[in-house]
Amino acid sequence: MAMHVAPSFEALEKLSQTRDADLIGRRLVDSQANRGRGAQSNRVGRFETQSREAVDDGWGQVEELKGFETIEHVERARTIITRNDSPDIGFDRSINAYRGCEHGCSYCFARPTHSYLGHSPGLEFERDIYVKVNAVEQLKRELADKRYKPKPIAMGTNTDPYQPSERKHKLTREILKVLLETRHPATITTKSALVVRDLDILQPMAELGLIRVGISVTSMDHKLSRKMEPRASSPEKRLEALRLLSEAGVPTGVMVAPIVPAINDMELERIVDAAAAQGVKSAYAIMLRLPGEVRDIFREWLLRHYPDRVRHVMSLVRDIRGGKDNDPNFGTRFVGEGPYAVLMQQRLEKARERHGLTEKLPALRTDFFVPPRLETAQLDLF
Repeated sequence: MAMHVAPSFEALEKLSQTRDADLIGRRLVDSQANRGRGAQSNRVGRFETQSREAVDDGWGQVEELKGFETIEHVERARTIITRNDSPDIGFDRSINAYRGCEHGCSYCFARPTHSYLGHSPGLEFERDIYVKVNAVEQLKRELADKRYKPKPIAMGTNTDPYQPSERKHKLTREILKVLLETRHPATITTKSALVVRDLDILQPMAELGLIRVGISVTSMDHKLSRKMEPRASSPEKRLEALRLLSEAGVPTGVMVAPIVPAINDMELERIVDAAAAQGVKSAYAIMLRLPGEVRDIFREWLLRHYPDRVRHVMSLVRDIRGGKDNDPNFGTRFVGEGPYAVLMQQRLEKARERHGLTEKLPALRTDFFVPPRLETAQLDLF
């Protein structure tokens, strides 16, 4: 078996124009080996010093790649509330009970974080899931700190709080129980219909003005949805979740995220229309972002599913990112800039106006907060 360095994506992009699927396929994982996954390779992260790829050099058969089964890693977090000071997002703290995400979106901006763990941001991001088993215990400890000042905690900012592992571990549910008990506000962003499992917690939180839920819908086309987010809930299930949450009085919104030029951009109005019929109170959209290794992972996905559109899609991406593949600047990274980005914003505003979704949701309450009491061996003095 010979080893060689993986080819550049400029070379692959040119190769895609030949429409030679066999040549392209040699650079990617066998499609049967990563069924149900979004990434098409397991290329190493940015901090690794070597990149190797197995090929058949004629002296013997290449060892077959085993299926990428999910591997769960136990992690004990030293802190659970993450702080940020980004000026273009509406929260300054968040909770992620899991690292990695099985939903498998090839464009997920969180993929590069797996490189810090020594994993590939490709298939290993979807396969190697870290479970913060002490998340609830640590949350209580941090909320009980006398210096803590309550503000809404965002859940689902890095990885989905309702990904498949949540069915077994129920960390998100237990976190919500703590937040309800302490009367602490929170927001949830997810692509999973599993969120309705926790309606018994979300409904009383909504009555106190403590919760908002946003569900991301990228496509109404079942086949496209399966390509874009292989292990997320189907579009129909997500719309049903929006309806059930709305009927329960939980403030809900739909997020068309991300808008991928020439792939799902034509569905913007259709998604907003369908979500409005379910009773949502708001609608948002985020343009495709390709930070770090995500650029290459997304282009591999294009090469696998839409080899004839690679240049067109990436050209439109560069049009909204100032001629680059990614724009990390505050203020423009979510919406983009240029004629195409302006057009998408205008379409979104028209769709919002048509359904009366232009008003902002009321601010979440922070004045009900009651710090949790920690169980200790030390008795209270008074």
